[in-house]
Amino acid sequence: MSGDRIVIAHVSDLHFGGYAELRQIEALETFLPTLGLDATVIAGDLSQRARHGEFQAAHAFANRLRPHAPLLIVPGNHDIEWWKSPLDLLGRERKYRKYSRYFGNLTPVLEIPGAIIVGALSSYGVAMGSLTWNLRDVAVKGHLPASETDRVAAIFADAPRTAARVLVFHHNVLPGATSRRMGLARWKSAHRRLVATGADVVLCGHDHHEGAGQVGGALAVSTSGTHSSRTRGGRASVFNLVTIDSSAVHIQHFRWEPSTRQFQRSDAFAFARAGPPKVTVSVAGGDQGL
Repeated sequence: MSGDRIVIAHVSDLHFGGYAELRQIEALETFLPTLGLDATVIAGDLSQRARHGEFQAAHAFANRLRPHAPLLIVPGNHDIEWWKSPLDLLGRERKYRKYSRYFGNLTPVLEIPGAIIVGALSSYGVAMGSLTWNLRDVAVKGHLPASETDRVAAIFADAPRTAARVLVFHHNVLPGATSRRMGLARWKSAHRRLVATGADVVLCGHDHHEGAGQVGGALAVSTSGTHSSRTRGGRASVFNLVTIDSSAVHIQHFRWEPSTRQFQRSDAFAFARAGPPKVTVSVAGGDQGL
């Protein structure tokens, strides 16, 4: 813990495979350890096609980060082999087996001094809860069942009163700043249940466009960008630095500068932890098949 603050690096959508930007990956490995982190979070889509080689590269990257700060990882829609059990007809475990071999628990919990970080599962592939009337959403949309938000709420309820409560899953909570699309199916219900978990902040990704905002004027949302070539409109890649103190959640964007091959501080936002006004500063999220 950094004094009375919790500092978390929030990274997402690495897409190891043909789309990963290796210069950015290498820069993250050297830059993140300089930020005085209490934890690092990777919010899914470590791979592009859930192949062994992609997971092996992501696993090696994770191992290089772990000595510098505790690490929590959750799967994204690209990390599951949904075609091995669509609609769970052949059982749920088949589609997660390869991811679990490399990264273990699908819903990890990380306790550090001053905070509890809880991973939730939003990536189910072709599943009843994720289906919509839009064919583009098949195997792309995520959802948060009530069983997941109930589980998270129970964990947060048992945490120390003063602990920062951080919730992590892959799919974006707010509409994409460019795409204007939601990552979660049945998002209105999900929003109500997310606020009810008691989380201070949600860390997510999926849209490949960074953002910071709020749900219902009560829950801060950090959306990380991508470190692949599949950015929105060719915009620069971004990861977020999330700092939580006794009164606020601060979200700082770090934007990739190709000319210097470095991440530079960019936009910053702050949201009160208790009784915030019903104002959204900026938003990101969506999918568009990414």
